[in-house]
Amino acid sequence: MSMFLHRIKIRHFVLLALSLISALTGYAEDRILFRDDFVTLADWEPLEFPKIKRHTIYGIQDQGDDRGLVAESTNAASALVHKQSFDVTQYSTIRWQWKVDNVYAEGNYREKSGEDYPLRVYVFFEYDPQTAPFGMKITYGLAKTVYGRYPPHSSVNYIWANRAEETEPAKSPYTDRSIMIPLQSGPENTGRWMEQTVNVLNDYRQAFGEDPPKKAFLAIMNDSDNTGGSAVSHIRFIEVRK
Repeated sequence: MSMFLHRIKIRHFVLLALSLISALTGYAEDRILFRDDFVTLADWEPLEFPKIKRHTIYGIQDQGDDRGLVAESTNAASALVHKQSFDVTQYSTIRWQWKVDNVYAEGNYREKSGEDYPLRVYVFFEYDPQTAPFGMKITYGLAKTVYGRYPPHSSVNYIWANRAEETEPAKSPYTDRSIMIPLQSGPENTGRWMEQTVNVLNDYRQAFGEDPPKKAFLAIMNDSDNTGGSAVSHIRFIEVRK
């Protein structure tokens, strides 16, 4: 009888453990809006900029530890944008692993001439003319006339900065609607996989003193058009989650 009861207890424990694992797995999946391990680029689309003729080359690489996205830029600039929009008040966390082979010797995040990064992960927020104040409507209307579309309302850029001293957040030298936040700085960790986790909602509120627009997009870029440099960089995975 004792052996029978012992078997029942073991079975009960196993079923309980399996139920707990299943519940935790479901909980984790519910917290992730999307994740990309870069087997393909089917969920991404290119973003090219007016007057920049040379574009960064993005591709899939699977060579041991270097598997994932590879971005190669030589005096060029373009980005990849994930096709799925999201609300950062609901999904505020982004986590990823990245690596750069080198930084730009002429890079300087406070000068237009040096505003290039071997890698950045950024979130840009869609401009809504229905909710914009009058002054912004005029500015963005003129921009649409020139470029054929509205520029982003604002953006939060997580950068691999070029200089070791570039450690503090700073407004872009091009627009005060874009904040640059260095997560890695200088050449110290080049050639190494580094993992990052950020809270976009907190960073946006700290940078702009208000809540962000509802509709946001995730983007990745390696750009070198200002410095004329050349860099290769990698991302192993990226996910947007609660």
